[in-house]
Amino acid sequence: MGAGPAPNTSRIPPYTHLLDQSRPWWKNKRLVLLNFWIAVLLITSSTNGFDGSMMNGLQSLTQWNVAFDYPNGPKLGLLNAIQNIGSLSAYPFSPYMSDGLGRRFSVLFGACIMIAATVVQTASQSVGMFIGARFMIGFGLTFAASAAPLLITEIAYPSQRGQLTSTYNGLWLFGSIIAAWTTYGTFHVPSSWAWRIPSAIQGFPSVIQVCLIWFVPESPRWLVSKGREAEALQTLAYYHASGNEKDPLVEYEFEEIREAIKFDREVAANVGWLSLFKTPGNRRRMRIIIGLAFFSQWSGNGLISYYLNKVFDAIGITDPTTQLLVNGILSIWSFICALTGGLLCDRVGRRPLFLIAISGMLVFWTLQTICFAVDSEKGNITAGHAYIAMIFMFSAFYTMAFSPLIVSYTVEILPYALRAKGFVFFNFVISLSLIFNQYVNPIALAALGWKYYLVYLFWLCFEAVYLWLYVVETRHRTLEETAALFDGDDTVAQIAEKAAVSAGIPLENPVNIDEKKGASEERIEDFPALFITVGLPTCTITSAFMGSPKINKAPGRTVRQAVPSFLYEEHVDVCAHR
Repeated sequence: MGAGPAPNTSRIPPYTHLLDQSRPWWKNKRLVLLNFWIAVLLITSSTNGFDGSMMNGLQSLTQWNVAFDYPNGPKLGLLNAIQNIGSLSAYPFSPYMSDGLGRRFSVLFGACIMIAATVVQTASQSVGMFIGARFMIGFGLTFAASAAPLLITEIAYPSQRGQLTSTYNGLWLFGSIIAAWTTYGTFHVPSSWAWRIPSAIQGFPSVIQVCLIWFVPESPRWLVSKGREAEALQTLAYYHASGNEKDPLVEYEFEEIREAIKFDREVAANVGWLSLFKTPGNRRRMRIIIGLAFFSQWSGNGLISYYLNKVFDAIGITDPTTQLLVNGILSIWSFICALTGGLLCDRVGRRPLFLIAISGMLVFWTLQTICFAVDSEKGNITAGHAYIAMIFMFSAFYTMAFSPLIVSYTVEILPYALRAKGFVFFNFVISLSLIFNQYVNPIALAALGWKYYLVYLFWLCFEAVYLWLYVVETRHRTLEETAALFDGDDTVAQIAEKAAVSAGIPLENPVNIDEKKGASEERIEDFPALFITVGLPTCTITSAFMGSPKINKAPGRTVRQAVPSFLYEEHVDVCAHR
């Protein structure tokens, strides 16, 4: 596949005509309630973010170093990496729980394990006990973190899905902020409680989830997959249309979900791990997903997340209070940038955000390397201070795209049948890259100093080329349309047409899918606009292509409501209206 298609910046969201635009969402009580339940799921990411920043802060606490005999080298690497080893251990099981017992149950199960693990971590009396607790945290986190973003993207209101799912990974930084300032605040506690307090707080998000998960709605897509269609329709109607099951948006969402899941079952009756790589469409997905997983950890950010104090030591900033203060401010700065990027994902687009981010990261990592080298070779204090400024600028570009988008982009390009397994595979690759990073980074940094930064500099150049070639724009599409995008336009059209018919929007002369090439072999293109004929008063919309299907307006529907959401494009021309 060649270069990814340029983003269509003028494309109007195809579901706009079905949305309730009579009032802002914050005046819709059902949407406010839905977003509150989504917030309960969003904090799953905070637990993971808390851990990274907490371990960074603990390394600057004398009390923690004394308690665990000043760990360094491989021992320090194990303390940081053990959580990801625990995560790896749970990956073979988590998608089956998520698909079999439900998204909510998986979140609950993971939260319970993490609560127990944080109790053990807080009460640790030895390095072994601390390592065991962190293994348990990683194990439980996999179950919760593998299901929470899936549930978010599957229950969110269509126009808010991209922003809410992007916020999920951005809240990693919210946990990071809490951890950074907690360790800064406990720095002067003259006992082991200086590190036990942050350890205990790590379990707080899980406690909230255990208390409230019972009220969070289950995924309509999971319910449909289990034959519980009435419950799925009721859930969609309750939160997306104030209980109206006949609402055009609810009808189309419901039928599109049914048709997409039916289609997935027809083309892949037995969905296993190998299904992720069997078809050209799935291989295109996995090429992007694997790349994003590695890039999210191998872009130099690992040195900032887990070993910032070691970098500070190398440039002569050795005061623990200063290190903790910079760590805390950096967490707040990164959080603001991540939220900004998440909110812009639908306005700017996924592809432009990734390309802008990698360009800025490359520039400021180069400047970081220069400042680090000058300070190390010449002892230039000014270069050391400039290095800190470059960290903030690098983090701004990294967090504006990689923090919010890697999770939301991954879950939206995967079809329902593969979503749980594909997302677990994504997290598996992240864990592998993290384990490598956490073992290698402290050893390589100690041995090579500033020269180790050159490795990441060359790698960032590779990332820029890879993202330019393969990242595809996905904004302004429903979840089912986005997932089908990688299988070709025929697949998207087939799902949309069947959903339209099932929702009471009859199609005359539907596209003959069998006459075209296999969907998985088609290049990704926009489906042509339609030739729509409505009874008097006449409104005719002509297609730029011959042989497009004709749709009749169903009684009581407007022209836009008569058109399946994906098939209504902004480039159609209204030729007559009287």
